[in-house]
Amino acid sequence: MRYFIRLAYDGSPYHGWQVQPHDVSVQQAIEQAMAMVLHAPIGITGAGRTDTGVNAAMMIAHFDTQAPIAHTGRLVHSLNGILGKSIAIYKIFPVASDAHARFDATSRTYKYFIHTLKSPFLNQYSWACHHQLDFDLMNEAAGRLRLHTDFTSFSKLHTDVKTNNCKVTHAQWAPLDGERWVFTITADRFLRNMVRAIVGTLIDVGLHKITVNDFDRVIERKDRCRAGQSMPGNALFLWNITYPYPIE
Repeated sequence: MRYFIRLAYDGSPYHGWQVQPHDVSVQQAIEQAMAMVLHAPIGITGAGRTDTGVNAAMMIAHFDTQAPIAHTGRLVHSLNGILGKSIAIYKIFPVASDAHARFDATSRTYKYFIHTLKSPFLNQYSWACHHQLDFDLMNEAAGRLRLHTDFTSFSKLHTDVKTNNCKVTHAQWAPLDGERWVFTITADRFLRNMVRAIVGTLIDVGLHKITVNDFDRVIERKDRCRAGQSMPGNALFLWNITYPYPIE
């Protein structure tokens, strides 16, 4: 039997989603909790691999069991009791035996939050910017992302992926209020560190350090050293994942 899990997590206590040899990860924490409840080792596969400190407002994962789970609601309750405050399991539901949380996903959406007013309350999940940004130019540059497919310039070096090609379908900065902004980006897939590198380079556009055409050239060079800084992970959220079939 295969099941999907819909969950969310605060990434600050974890070294990313994927199991690490010496550091605690979200995947490891959930697998350990499931083994305690189901009295058997359970491996889970996530829809993506968020980096250290990155949050997920929505993550989908799947796992297999030898026998059906009689009460998935009871399992959700038990897991939430073990996992504590940083991980929330929302729902566990059966799916087709060949459904795959990662490979079946058709799009993923990330959001990056920034604020321009000093605040002791926003820093945990938002990046503080103390300079005036030109968001019109940043949006013009963000629109150029849809014209490209190879995002090597925004990828972490020496990764094990077969291709650096992605199809970006949406990328835009929008105000939340007078002092807070959010960058939303949707693509069929993302490379490691890609969103944080894109945001860092767009910040350079907003500070007039580079032009919109320079932003284009950064992508065309396929050289990570040409792009901007990798922004802090605490302000980044995996926000949504879509599939070609309904997700409960």
